[in-house]
Amino acid sequence: MKNKLIAVTVMIALCALYRILPHPFNFTPVAAMGLFAGAMFDSKRLALVVPLIAMLLGDLFIGFHQTMLFVYLSTAITAGIGMLLRSKRSVGTIALAGLASSVQFFFVTNTGMWAVTNFYPHTWEGLVQCWIMGLPFMQNDLAGTWLFSAVLFGGFALATRHFPQLQR
Repeated sequence: MKNKLIAVTVMIALCALYRILPHPFNFTPVAAMGLFAGAMFDSKRLALVVPLIAMLLGDLFIGFHQTMLFVYLSTAITAGIGMLLRSKRSVGTIALAGLASSVQFFFVTNTGMWAVTNFYPHTWEGLVQCWIMGLPFMQNDLAGTWLFSAVLFGGFALATRHFPQLQR
């Protein structure tokens, strides 16, 4: 149990480190961290708190912004989606969870951008315009989510083959 806790936390921390390195817009491990935490931590509290702390530590380096609340809310929702993977983790369910996470991240964060900034008119047309302008970023988010999910879930699966004590 303790070994698994340490291993999962370290893997999430390493992904969080990626956020402060130069990378393409929205090609990050954020959703993968939430999915992995939700699926792997036995404690629901840890599943929510660890990715959020990882996000906060990264934001100390890259800076704070007006839509952070929406990004953090979306990360918490993603951890909840990850909790659904606890009993059934397959390539297909992880890929589907990644898609669901990217879609909800897109709508939550872009709606937040529309709501708290003056980039778009606060009308239905402005909200739709905000969503349309966000579409190119969604591709990178989904690609990053799938890649980093493969790294985290696949890496942990490989690690447990060599170190069976991590499964406990």
